[in-house]
Amino acid sequence: MSSLLQTTVVRGRFLDIQNLVAQAADIAEQVRYLEDGVLISEAGKIKWFGPWQDAAAHLPEGVAIQHYPEKLIVPGFIDTHIHFPQTEMVGAYGEQLLEWLNTYTFPTEMQFQDPTYAAKIAEFFVQELLKNGTTTALVFCTVHPESVDALFEAAQRHQMRLIAGKVMMDRHAPDALCDTPERAYTDSKALIEKWHGQGRALYAITPRFAPTSTPEQLQLAGQLKAEYPDVYVHTHLSENKHEIAWVKELFPAQQGYLDVYHYYGLTGSRSVFAHCVHLEDSEWDCMHATDSAIAFCPTSNLFLGSGLFPLKKTWEKQVKVGLGTDIGAGTSFNQLQTLNEAYKVQQLQGDKLSAFESLYHATLGGAKALSLEQQLGNFDIGKEADFIVLDLQATALQTLRQQQAKGIEDALFALMTMGDDRNIHATYVYGQAAYVQPK
Repeated sequence: MSSLLQTTVVRGRFLDIQNLVAQAADIAEQVRYLEDGVLISEAGKIKWFGPWQDAAAHLPEGVAIQHYPEKLIVPGFIDTHIHFPQTEMVGAYGEQLLEWLNTYTFPTEMQFQDPTYAAKIAEFFVQELLKNGTTTALVFCTVHPESVDALFEAAQRHQMRLIAGKVMMDRHAPDALCDTPERAYTDSKALIEKWHGQGRALYAITPRFAPTSTPEQLQLAGQLKAEYPDVYVHTHLSENKHEIAWVKELFPAQQGYLDVYHYYGLTGSRSVFAHCVHLEDSEWDCMHATDSAIAFCPTSNLFLGSGLFPLKKTWEKQVKVGLGTDIGAGTSFNQLQTLNEAYKVQQLQGDKLSAFESLYHATLGGAKALSLEQQLGNFDIGKEADFIVLDLQATALQTLRQQQAKGIEDALFALMTMGDDRNIHATYVYGQAAYVQPK
């Protein structure tokens, strides 16, 4: 308990986005950059934040100042879609979505019925998040309740805010990975009661995707959501054109892929749909009307050949969006590398993705996508003290490039183009250093 009450004082260069915006062009006006700032946290929350010259009256006695004069401090990265059981199968060769699931994913996930194995991978997974500057994530587990316990227990050791849930899947998968509608309901209900709101843990009802759930299972998933309206829904949507055609065959009574989820009560302000590469206009309208969110996963969309996500349309349609690494179809835990690929995806569509918009999606915009903008995403007083210390010159090439940087925006863009886990100097979770890069 003493660590919970610990006070931390951090000094350095700080950069965040002050407020949510309705269009990308407004983000630059909300950028807050302190060349020499101070953040004071107490009991995991930001108690004071401002310039060094105003800090004297707020500095607590007897607390050492952790000073990072050459580094850049930003809010912790938020990953809105990732699979912890797929950690060990990153970079599996040669398939698109449906074949990739059958060839690689399902055999890997069968191992997670073993609690010891699940615990080992969960701890590795959490360490990788921290090593890459991710302080909050929305996570797929497997069909096994043991996988959920293992992940939340690993996150709890770091007081880390994770949202996760047991996969619901009762068809079109190996028997060893299938549950039943009733078992999915009872297991999920028990896990909600056990974990949702315990510390910083939050639960997500998690049907894998419409083809692997019967109508009966989706109906019970919707019933769970009605019974626990403050839990999340986390699933996949319109990732691959073959997948979309399959959904239309399986659910002919619905008006399309998203309408399957909507019909069963699974859209809403805490519903996050990964990918959404090929949404129809009516589906964009439904996403907006229901306040549902999208997880944009550029590295996996490119790796599986799924398509180019129209990020610009999220602004036009006013649909919440966050970034997802989507390990293990995604190829990196690192949000800097994810933003590097996101930039290229937009370039291929004739659009630009600025450094400040990138930071927004990785922090405050991601918090909004998870309905956590009141708790996370910037350095506002009262928010949870999750932040990362970035080394902009982790390699010789980066050092050369940063010496030519024309201001903070150019420096940030170079970091997001060239950066990786070597640039994460330290990760602070709930006010405490949870990861420090080895010297």
